[in-house]
Amino acid sequence: MSNKTCEQDASCQSCKDAGTCSPVEKETHEMERIEKKMRSITYKFMVISGKGGVGKSSVAVNLASTLAAQGHKVAIVDADIHGPNIPKMLGVETQKPLAAQEGVLPIPVSDNLCVMSIAFFLQQVHDAIIWRGPMKHTLLKQFLGGVHWGKLDYLIIDLPPGTGDEALSTAHLIKNINGALVVTTPQDVALLDSRKSITFCREIKVPLIGVVENMSGMSCPHCEQEIELFKTGGGERIAREMKVPFVGRIPLEPQIVISTDDGQSYVVNHPESRVAQAFNRVAANWQKLLEGK
Repeated sequence: MSNKTCEQDASCQSCKDAGTCSPVEKETHEMERIEKKMRSITYKFMVISGKGGVGKSSVAVNLASTLAAQGHKVAIVDADIHGPNIPKMLGVETQKPLAAQEGVLPIPVSDNLCVMSIAFFLQQVHDAIIWRGPMKHTLLKQFLGGVHWGKLDYLIIDLPPGTGDEALSTAHLIKNINGALVVTTPQDVALLDSRKSITFCREIKVPLIGVVENMSGMSCPHCEQEIELFKTGGGERIAREMKVPFVGRIPLEPQIVISTDDGQSYVVNHPESRVAQAFNRVAANWQKLLEGK
């Protein structure tokens, strides 16, 4: 995205002389612009995980698709700057954003779902993003304040694994963020890092919506018996130990991998599947927690 100068930014018109806007004033104006954009969005939350490989982005995409299928206006910010996979998972990786007077337009996926990602601005799909923290912070400011989101019911910020720059920047930039959804798998290594994610959220004062246990058992395609491939129940146990709500379990379904690679929403294409039903339950539990019910 372009690095607009303060003189070019309409949010700096309050300056007596925009050409002499100081770095502190520029930061203030950028934060004001973000807050204005966020006021049009009912719920803003981030999806986090303590480690990679737990299916965090898959949960974010399928949860967003579930909410959009219910008629809600939903957008995803792909905040995984070094590994932006959301556009590929949604089948829009070849699209390029357009600019409007109100800001850059997010890429539409369906009538109720849109996305913004650095992947849309790469020259080549295999280009690496070799940035330190300040540049990532600047990009997230542009994603949140420089994109024309319009009125939304839900803004989902899909973060990279761990508790680094992107998570800190998101918590700093969205002052009234509604919370974080922690994704884990049942095995002990993932649970260990999930504790760190929960502790991280508490230390930076981000409300914890709850824990989702992904890859929680699978149905044998031959005999339909339940297989505990990565164990089950670990997410619920960690939620109980850390005094965090448990939002639900998502079973492992190999067809999700195929759908993701093809840029198809599994829950939309297979609404009667165990996975789609699980996401509906997670969405219902999560909505109640968000709304304080």
